[in-house]
Amino acid sequence: SKFRAVIFDMGGVVLPSPFPMTKEYELNKKIPAGTIWKTIKDYGENGAWPKLEVGEINAEEFGTIFSEECSKTACEKIEVHDFLEYLEIGMKNPITEVLDAVNCLRQEGIKTALLTNNWIQGDGKSLLPFSRNHFDVIVESAVVGMHKPKFPIYNYCLSKLNVKPEEAIFLDDMQPNLVAAKSLGIHTIKVDDVHIAINELEHQLNVPLTSATKGTRPVRKEMQFDEKLNMGFTHVPEIREFSHGQSNPTYLIDYGPNAKKMVLRKKPPGKLLPSAHAIEREYRVYNVFNRIMSALGQHGVKVPPVLDLCDDPLVIGTPFYLMELDPSLPGMNPQSRQQVYKAMVDTLCSIHKVDINKAGLTDYGKHGNYVERQVNIWTKQYKRSETHSIPSMDRLMTWLPQHLPTNETTTVVHGDIRIDNFIFRRDTPEVVATLDWELSTLGDPISDLAYSCIPHFLPVNFPIISGLKGVNMNELGIPTHEKILEMYCEKMNLHQIDNFDFYMAFSFFRVASILQGVFKRSTQGQASSDKASATGKLAEHMSDIGWSFASKEGFKLFNKMNPTIGVSALPQSTQELHSKLECFMTEHVLPLEETFSRYYSSDKKWTPHPELENLKAKAKSEGLWNLFLPNKEYGAGLTNVEYAYLCEIMGSCLYAPEVFNCSAPDTGNMEVLSEFGTEEQKQKWLLPLLNGEIRSCFAMTEPKVASSDATNIESSIVEDGDNLVLNGRKWWTSGAMDPRMKIIIFMGKNDPNGELSHQQQSMVLVPASTPGVKVMRPLTVFGFDDAPVGHGEVAFDDVIVPKENMILKAGAGFQIAQARLGPGRIHHCMRLIGSAERSLQLMKQRVKSRVAFGRALSTRDTILRDIATSRIEIDQCRLLVLKTAHMMDVAGNKAAAKEIAMIKVSVPTTVSRVIDRAMQSFGAAGLSGDFPMAGFYVWSRALRIADGPDAVHEAAIAKRELAE
Repeated sequence: SKFRAVIFDMGGVVLPSPFPMTKEYELNKKIPAGTIWKTIKDYGENGAWPKLEVGEINAEEFGTIFSEECSKTACEKIEVHDFLEYLEIGMKNPITEVLDAVNCLRQEGIKTALLTNNWIQGDGKSLLPFSRNHFDVIVESAVVGMHKPKFPIYNYCLSKLNVKPEEAIFLDDMQPNLVAAKSLGIHTIKVDDVHIAINELEHQLNVPLTSATKGTRPVRKEMQFDEKLNMGFTHVPEIREFSHGQSNPTYLIDYGPNAKKMVLRKKPPGKLLPSAHAIEREYRVYNVFNRIMSALGQHGVKVPPVLDLCDDPLVIGTPFYLMELDPSLPGMNPQSRQQVYKAMVDTLCSIHKVDINKAGLTDYGKHGNYVERQVNIWTKQYKRSETHSIPSMDRLMTWLPQHLPTNETTTVVHGDIRIDNFIFRRDTPEVVATLDWELSTLGDPISDLAYSCIPHFLPVNFPIISGLKGVNMNELGIPTHEKILEMYCEKMNLHQIDNFDFYMAFSFFRVASILQGVFKRSTQGQASSDKASATGKLAEHMSDIGWSFASKEGFKLFNKMNPTIGVSALPQSTQELHSKLECFMTEHVLPLEETFSRYYSSDKKWTPHPELENLKAKAKSEGLWNLFLPNKEYGAGLTNVEYAYLCEIMGSCLYAPEVFNCSAPDTGNMEVLSEFGTEEQKQKWLLPLLNGEIRSCFAMTEPKVASSDATNIESSIVEDGDNLVLNGRKWWTSGAMDPRMKIIIFMGKNDPNGELSHQQQSMVLVPASTPGVKVMRPLTVFGFDDAPVGHGEVAFDDVIVPKENMILKAGAGFQIAQARLGPGRIHHCMRLIGSAERSLQLMKQRVKSRVAFGRALSTRDTILRDIATSRIEIDQCRLLVLKTAHMMDVAGNKAAAKEIAMIKVSVPTTVSRVIDRAMQSFGAAGLSGDFPMAGFYVWSRALRIADGPDAVHEAAIAKRELAE
């Protein structure tokens, strides 16, 4: 070859491209899309960016100047001080295939250079997240004071390499840089896809650019073992560890040029979860498949040849097996890549078409209910390795068993289908072998198909599993997940797969469970990858994606349904509960309504009426207790829709919810403790609340700030050794005046300067008797003090509680608050509809019995119109609330966020109008305490502010509408 040197750009060639990261940064920071690159382009050589590249300013100075430039571009205040830091985090891992190619070039005697537009960091060092020893020459713009695409920096690099322009090849991902290099006579390669570019370079030079040890590294200390593998050879083998993989540690065993290279797979060291890392089973799979190759060969399924299994842990510390090493897949052009994916789908279909009877595999696994068993298995695995609460994982563990497929077929399933578990021929897109059968069994084939599509929903720079989200798959020749689904269905003669989103949710759930296990092992030094310690966050990310698929599947189910609206559509057990509750209200609660009303207007009002406790005991004995909790361990186990109908009944009397232990704020507080509380917190506070022995309050709103924006709260939570010190002033603390109130959930800021404003808050349990807690005064709503519960202003002055009183973890306050509010808003709205129904009922009775100006009120057009309007509005609200409750049941609270906001705006406003009409029909009596409408009206109006004012919810609704 005439070429003596190869010059590499850094960002987009040796390191991941900054372009996708810039888009992500703008999205995360809510910066108008394209602002950053438009600013760089518009300001040109006079802008901060080129000054940064030539070293005139450092990263810290750049942040200030570039923020001002971006602000002018966007015509709004923009802060990008952390932009470079964000890029540095995303670009810290070099692309191993490129460094591997660089090493191969140098072994062939070809010089290599790194030519990069770089910058100086705050510590005075340049960004270079790998050893300088990889390259013969490194030219950094910020060090030499010149940058691409200016000619001098290219000439400087050529002089350092001591080559002529025509003797060099330059790889870059930016066209202007390539044009400049080409005009000087340098041969150029445009890098859109690193693998294609390396493949083109390989052809240009006629030099192999993949080494025998590609994808491996020296064995990490914690993964080393006693090398007793002489295998009849005269010398000790070189052993290297494969870099990828999160399950069983895998090693390359090299006995030299005259011997075959081998792969060793072993169990991780230390204590393992039951049934995990089944090396023996994996070896058996390969052995079985090799034994019946004649049967499988007819279907085109190929597996690598295994050599032997050693189940004696004394040899190298854990059981292991050996198999032969096959060559890996090089870079490809789009056409080849398209054929490779087709070959993957064809092989997958071949696996699923294996006749398990003819192949002698009828005992290879259980028949039927595969997904249900898998959900149970991975749920148990996750719970064994759980280190912290992952809300989306908790939701998936509840949702998946409720939506299992009903039409499973049984075939051989691989269990870990992905492109890197296939080995292809170097010259043709033919599958040579399918690897990693550790999880194979008999099961539902669609689970394999869904698992193979996981990378399509992960970002390109996602650790561990390289993703495809955001790349131009058409340009690269990679089929979309829809196309893969289409190819599979055509090959398997399937019409379509209606519940594919369920299988995707299940797949991400599995991966999240696996990653959580990897993270748990990393804390014990057992993980097979040095990236394992980062998988705690990745497990959460995977489960979040899984829940998004569950939500999509829920929406599809919702859209297919056309349920009968009404009590008759409920399960028989809930209908019986509904009837029982109605009878209890009619026979026991409503007859005491007037008694309670007079009592709570007297000077005894701050002491609960004795008869109330009698009613509670009776309701509890009849099973009408804690109806709101969906968890059967603590409550009735009702869905949101089922409970909504019961809520409406309770809403017909202001005093009713407490009778059934279903009143706020206790309901929300019990939900928080049941979902996020520790076992100790549940025993101490949740159980007494569930039993109705104590009451609670929720302290969030503050008098000095607009608390509708929870990020404004100023109350502080400060760590002091093993304690937390709380300070702040709260008001509208519902339940604070109740003499039975024993526990407060306090929301404050533990990290006021935290980077993310929604992760600065925490929630803490505060016993009401703690020194420093002082109830200052009761507050009234339109003159109503809501005795004996009340709404108090409460001071927290140097209140000290143990760290164990933190709920969930520091910074989780906002997350807990959002989880608390979803069901609570359904409860409030359905109770309001109960108030509206009762008001309309009283109005109808009133107008039938009153005469004015010689005619019954019931004959007046205005009254008739009011009755009709109220009926229409009540039914509209009920339907919207039931739809929302149903969406929460089938798709989750997050998916129903817009609808939750809609009912929070619509219902209180509409119900206020219904009650107002009823009061109007009563005349002055409607404003008195002799009838319940005045009380109903107060709380319907108050709920336009409680749990967030209308304007906040309206803005959220509008934003979602625009986003859709």
